[in-house]
Amino acid sequence: MRRRAQRGITLIELMVGIAIGLLVVAVAAGALMVSRGVSGTVSDASGIQQQAAYALRVIGAQLRQAGSVRLDLNPVTTSTATAAEKLLAPVAFETKTDTAKARPFDLGQPAALFSGTNNTLTVGFARDQQNVFVDSKAMTLARNCMGGPSDTSTETTFEHQLVSSVFQVDSSNQLTCAGNGLAAQAVIQNVANFRVRYLVQDATSTLGSPTIRYVDASAVGTNWGRVQGVEVCLVLYGHEAIDMPAGSKYTDCDGSTKVDMTTLTGTRAKRMHLVFRNVFQLRSQGLV
Repeated sequence: MRRRAQRGITLIELMVGIAIGLLVVAVAAGALMVSRGVSGTVSDASGIQQQAAYALRVIGAQLRQAGSVRLDLNPVTTSTATAAEKLLAPVAFETKTDTAKARPFDLGQPAALFSGTNNTLTVGFARDQQNVFVDSKAMTLARNCMGGPSDTSTETTFEHQLVSSVFQVDSSNQLTCAGNGLAAQAVIQNVANFRVRYLVQDATSTLGSPTIRYVDASAVGTNWGRVQGVEVCLVLYGHEAIDMPAGSKYTDCDGSTKVDMTTLTGTRAKRMHLVFRNVFQLRSQGLV
């Protein structure tokens, strides 16, 4: 009886215990993999949204200044004008700068201030210098999408009278920005599509009932002064390869094309794709 009570576990009991342990490990590993996959997908989506928000903020900052002009608070420059005449003189918009200098600003040429194609966007506005309280010298506060042009190189000549920004996607799927003669720099990466549409007021609209139409660049032609706003569409994709069910699709920037994400190849294969749109009104087009 004493020898039977001290007997160890049998082989069958050991195998049952190992099987239960392996089952617990397998369930835990599966839960961990699912958790990591969900966490990676959420992180990927968050990164895409942050990139889109940044890109639209950069583009919007330039579009909101498109065609902006300098306000001359004292247009009377004759030496014979009295102090009272200068104080009573009406203010004026400086709609044109010295054409003899490089990159002049001319409000009468709207294509230089705002233009583009279906996949590029060019924005320009007048460069102005103002007295800043921390410095006795006048300096430029408005910059293009790359933070230029620099005051130090053009302080005396003021060559860059037109602040310009040009947005487009390069061969590496990066949304880039160039302007004022500077080489293009990347704004965001992983751009599957960048499309621009233009809002033009219909010339046949009746008084009090204007009709705004979305058109491509070809429909605008040379009438860039008629453009009242611009719609920017971005399709961005993530870094994480994810398993998605067959037939997972998104609607492209044209509003009709369905893109099947499971059939994409290269760097876009098995990647999450998100579409972002924003419409910006051009506040200064009325002056044109």
